[in-house]
Amino acid sequence: MSDTLEKLAGVIEARKVAAADASYVASLFDKGMNTILKKIGEEATEMIVAAKEDDDAQLVYETADLWFHTLVMLSARGLGPGDVLAELERRFGLSGLAEKAARK
Repeated sequence: MSDTLEKLAGVIEARKVAAADASYVASLFDKGMNTILKKIGEEATEMIVAAKEDDDAQLVYETADLWFHTLVMLSARGLGPGDVLAELERRFGLSGLAEKAARK
């Protein structure tokens, strides 16, 4: 599963340097972080709307869009799925309540 995320992250990295008119990903990087974040907001909203419906395929589709754009955001910050997976691994076995309390 994480192989797919890593492969996608590699494609995103490669497209960072493409011409903005030749690649959707390059156009996002060209427009900057505010555009990337706006797109994440749009995709998150679409995912929430899909979750309220009974169409699982649409929910998966919208979640994939959100994950994709989140990977673009991470890449813009020099991060990747490995960083997020490492954080999830760190939290594994921790009580959610204890982890939340430790943030305060």
